[in-house]
Amino acid sequence: MSGLHARPALTHRATDTATPAHAANHGPRGGFARRLRLRILAYRDIEFLSSQVPGIADGAGNGPQQECLLLVHIRKVVGQIHYQTCADCGEGLITGIDIEEPFHSTGLDTRALSHLRSRHPDTTWHSTLTRRTTRGVLRRMRIPAATPAARCTHTVPAPTYRAA
Repeated sequence: MSGLHARPALTHRATDTATPAHAANHGPRGGFARRLRLRILAYRDIEFLSSQVPGIADGAGNGPQQECLLLVHIRKVVGQIHYQTCADCGEGLITGIDIEEPFHSTGLDTRALSHLRSRHPDTTWHSTLTRRTTRGVLRRMRIPAATPAARCTHTVPAPTYRAA
């Protein structure tokens, strides 16, 4: 029941023309509700697809291969994680994290890095990313910055990507 029967007649007519009765109780869908919906979407509807970037490793398949983990939501790529893995050394190097703005602060970056760790369980991960937006997730995931001494000897200089 709407509760309009308890209001004076003049107030009742004035509110009918101004705004719907439910608009006063429910604000625009933003803030906490929007973040919660995006977090649920990031955990339920995002698929991870792996693809190799051609031309980075030599033709024989030796050394690290540049790969890309695509974060896909209903046939649309909403993020990418660029990385190199070397089977010879057991080293992994994250070279780029790019996630669309609506999916920031939803935990999608953490989930994607956890997915990489589960796909390559015997790999020691490092990162070349130093931007403020990626330092937090790398620190939470305990992925150290790559130093020249820690890099794989087979590593091809990594291309730089815009990291978000």
